[in-house]
Amino acid sequence: MGQPNDVVDMAGDVFAADCRARIAFEVLANRWDSVVVFILGEGGPMRPRAMLDRIGGISPKVLNQTLRRLEYNGLVERRRYAEAPPRVDYTLTEAGSALIGPIRALGAWAAVYGDAVVSAQDRFGGAGSHL
Repeated sequence: MGQPNDVVDMAGDVFAADCRARIAFEVLANRWDSVVVFILGEGGPMRPRAMLDRIGGISPKVLNQTLRRLEYNGLVERRRYAEAPPRVDYTLTEAGSALIGPIRALGAWAAVYGDAVVSAQDRFGGAGSHL
């Protein structure tokens, strides 16, 4: 099995219905998934309250849904501690940690092309308008 940063030849129908490349896009399709993965990658294991404070703009309910989805997809591990009061924190799995590089690359792309995307959206009636 190759390493996460290895270039993989995905010749043929790269985005065919059964292609593994689609999994990567589907896993991070939700707007908060990559944010939570990035925060855990930068800060290490974290409790939900600390994530809420660090992220901002996300409700506890949405954070919980995001963490459950990331856990379901094998990117985050939930750790429960037998303490009073009970304590839970979240950490990235190996697969979750491997996404930090691609997320940083997307952030770099956004830094370069974000203004052009917003300008294009404005020409079509503003952000949030969907075709």
